[in-house]
Amino acid sequence: MRFLLIEDNQALANAVIERLGLDSHVVDHAADLMTAWAYTATAEYDLILLDIMLPDGDGRSFLEQHRSTKSRTAVIVLTARSEVSDRVRILDLGADDYMVKPIDFAELEARCRAVLRRQTGAADNTIHLGEIEFDSRAATLKVNGAQVELRTKELRLFEIFITAPNQIFPKSYLLDRLFSYDVEASENAIEVYVGRLRKHLSGSNVSITTVRGLGYKLECQ
Repeated sequence: MRFLLIEDNQALANAVIERLGLDSHVVDHAADLMTAWAYTATAEYDLILLDIMLPDGDGRSFLEQHRSTKSRTAVIVLTARSEVSDRVRILDLGADDYMVKPIDFAELEARCRAVLRRQTGAADNTIHLGEIEFDSRAATLKVNGAQVELRTKELRLFEIFITAPNQIFPKSYLLDRLFSYDVEASENAIEVYVGRLRKHLSGSNVSITTVRGLGYKLECQ
């Protein structure tokens, strides 16, 4: 998944990025609202982690404007305020969840998973398609009942495909989803990872096909 963390406390931001990185999530960090708006204008995110008190404004104004654009990107607000009225206000503005600082990282990960499950309408982490079974939380893929080991980028790439079967994904989109802004990578990297996934899926009725001039899609035959 690709997250946007909007947080001006660098120590906390580094800790969150490191923790989410252990699950191989891509995290872009904005220390102020101006940077956050620049990121959301050029990239799509699965989840936004939003601080309230920022150097150039109030995170609640960002949340309100974000929701006014009809964006469905999930938002978890990180706040130091514990009053019920503040939490109610945050939820009414469109937040999917909130956490009161100081943050417990295990709880943060659990809340992220829960919010993302609600976004996709999934009751659990397991997705079945044809002769394969994929569990995003356990990071496991079974092909015809046999477990396949996926490397980090392979895992995240396959997660994109299997959550939207038959949807065509351009290489540029996949590149944007797999790498943060501070990592240099070319579309050749996507070709390499797609090639590896195809080998993993061989022998099943699920495959990744190339749509010439457009990109790739996951199909079940």
